[in-house]
Amino acid sequence: MSAAHPRWRRHWQRTRHSLGARLVLLFLLFALAVTVTFLAGMQSALRFGWHDYARPLVSDYVDTLVLQIGTPPDVEKARALAAHLPLRIRIEGPVVNWSSHPNDRREEWRRQAHPERERSGSSWRPVRVLADGHRVSFGLANLPRGDDSPEDEPRLIGWVTLAVLLVLTAFAYLTVRRLLRPLNDIRAGALRYGSGDFSQPIPARRRDELGDLALQINGMADGLHHMLDAKRQLLLAISHELRSPLTRARLNAELVDESDARSALLHDLSEMRDLITDLLESERLAGGHSALQLEATDLNTLVRELVQAQFGERGVTLDLAADLPALKLDPTRVKLLLRNLLDNALRHGGGAGEPPIVSTSRQDKSVLLGVRDHGPGVSDAQLQQLGGAFYRADAARARSTGGVGLGLYLCRLVAEAHGGSLTIRNAQPGLAIEVRLPTS
Repeated sequence: MSAAHPRWRRHWQRTRHSLGARLVLLFLLFALAVTVTFLAGMQSALRFGWHDYARPLVSDYVDTLVLQIGTPPDVEKARALAAHLPLRIRIEGPVVNWSSHPNDRREEWRRQAHPERERSGSSWRPVRVLADGHRVSFGLANLPRGDDSPEDEPRLIGWVTLAVLLVLTAFAYLTVRRLLRPLNDIRAGALRYGSGDFSQPIPARRRDELGDLALQINGMADGLHHMLDAKRQLLLAISHELRSPLTRARLNAELVDESDARSALLHDLSEMRDLITDLLESERLAGGHSALQLEATDLNTLVRELVQAQFGERGVTLDLAADLPALKLDPTRVKLLLRNLLDNALRHGGGAGEPPIVSTSRQDKSVLLGVRDHGPGVSDAQLQQLGGAFYRADAARARSTGGVGLGLYLCRLVAEAHGGSLTIRNAQPGLAIEVRLPTS
């Protein structure tokens, strides 16, 4: 029940903000208003005409029929009237009890359902009491709608109108959905383009304003795609071309005599080399799964080997779940991911007194790889930006203290290239980063 409630709430919110739902509701309200106005006007017109014109004529005509039947009532005359007029005549009294339609079940049903109306009469079923105590009641025979008398027709018209209104509403809803279908396509296409997927254009289903809008958005997306491809190719070319002069500069620096300046120069050249490597790797991983070299990998073994080889003296704590399934991973990229996460944890939580924790666990159809530090964490506003390219929580700090903002971005790319995800949250204290890797 608790799981169904949020789904119902989300569905209600989507419906409340839906343009199609608003159009259908507007049509329904308009149809109701027209129907109520029409019925009220027709009833007023009929009531006015009945009271002022038809009712006196009907009453005088009924008195004439009663005079023809006579007192005491003559059954033969009543039968003759019922034979050539569309009337139901019923005589009840101390001597004569006769009906022109004795086997009519509808007449009997009306008598049982409305006994007071049958005794006192109504506008369409007048009753006259003769001097000798007989009651003569009249009604219309062979009604086109069966059981209903003319006084019941407004109710019947109301039900028929309601049924027609529901049918029209359903038709309007289907029509509005069909008219707004291009908006759903445009929304899905905008989400694809926003995530960097330009492989599938928005279908232009109609030759109207929405179809023109879809074509214009497709054109804009093509331009963005070409621009991003050009930027990526330029970045790859520059990064690749920088490697050769950087290698020569490092070789020349190695020939310089030992000094503090030489050490500083070699350190800066190493950082430039790492930066170029990160840029090239990020652009390769932007291609997704195609950049990976997948093989069956034991994640716990990979974590132990990396921590022992590169962080053995840093006091990293391991909390690894047993019996994890073998995963299809690119070991080199996953090691890069874990190394960047541990570098980030040691850089920002090294002074907290507690070492970072690397954990693995299994959840549903995924394996979770987590790294947590015990540092100060970040603000909620900064938390939303972490993992973006070249984002640093402190833009003024040097690379030695904070890097250029590619570490977590690379980690996110590695996770997404494996079909997983990376989430960052404040652990209070510290920052907890969780990588979700699918088991299949």
